[in-house]
Amino acid sequence: MGSRTPLYTEHERLGARIVPFGGWDMPLHYGSQIEEHHAVRRAAGMFDVSHMQPVDIAGDGAKAFLQHLLANDVDKLKQPGKALYSCMLNERGGVIDDLICYWRGGEHYRPVVNAATADKDLAWMKSQAARFDVTVARRDDLAMVAIQGPRAREKTVPLLPPELREPSSALKPFFAAEHGDWLVGRTGYTGEDGFEVMLPADRAADFWRALYDAGVTPCGLGARDTLRLEAGMNLYGQDMDEQTGPLESGLGWTVALEPADRFFVGRHALEQRCASPDLPRFVGLLLTGRGVLRSHQPVLIDGRRAGEITSGGFSPTLQRSIALARVDAGIGDTCDVEIRGKPVPARVVRPPFVRNGEARIAL
Repeated sequence: MGSRTPLYTEHERLGARIVPFGGWDMPLHYGSQIEEHHAVRRAAGMFDVSHMQPVDIAGDGAKAFLQHLLANDVDKLKQPGKALYSCMLNERGGVIDDLICYWRGGEHYRPVVNAATADKDLAWMKSQAARFDVTVARRDDLAMVAIQGPRAREKTVPLLPPELREPSSALKPFFAAEHGDWLVGRTGYTGEDGFEVMLPADRAADFWRALYDAGVTPCGLGARDTLRLEAGMNLYGQDMDEQTGPLESGLGWTVALEPADRFFVGRHALEQRCASPDLPRFVGLLLTGRGVLRSHQPVLIDGRRAGEITSGGFSPTLQRSIALARVDAGIGDTCDVEIRGKPVPARVVRPPFVRNGEARIAL
């Protein structure tokens, strides 16, 4: 049996199919993964993401510490509440984890790391914090609920604490509002508008039930994966890992090499990779033949292996098979994918495939 979030009994009550995920017992779906996917694209769906790990970083050296720890630069955060997406790298430039970091004002920050890597991440953070005047504290007292979709804000704002309703209704994307132990970020992992809400664990079930009564559809890990794939969003452990860096994972935009005098862990390795003419590309694939794209299937050019699918599956929105893949730099507009030993044609496209409920690629 894995760890259980504060919402586990709610998932049982709603008849969820529970599966192990990153050491946690989590809902895969509540009956129909496809219906949950469409609910997010068309209206509003909610996800229990309490297995994610908020970490509070504070102290006079908090900013300097995060500038050392992260490939992106927290100096970009000019307004309290602003959020930043970044990778946390090892010395070789591999990705220890990807995360969102919220600036809470002053020398107070809250990164949120992935469930399966939380213990590893905390150990790494604390080892790197030794020479900085900071505290690194995991917030196991918090739960997290993501509400996503075109009607997510409409459904969510009236259910927030009164002090957060007006600030949250006016939030810009990638900003957060905070009151007490509640933090509401206009962030997500689906390619739709919405919120990720951190709140006291003992308030989570009441909030979940209120959302359900307001018509928000409970969604599991299955829909979360198809939604993020359509949105062209990476999944740690599949699209990048400790042996793979952000530059070859489509995450070069999250690396801040300026200012040139900011040292961060992994910088030297990334600078060497930047100069390589053979740096792999990270692309989207749209299958034009018959079959389903899956991770680890070889990508072929003229019969020669030229890369590999990192994430793949069927897109409920597009009704086509799509994938993310790491491929040779010289790939053109078409390729083949080896499916069950046979080459099947595919188009090379630029992710995302879907955003805000609409196709972003030509079909």
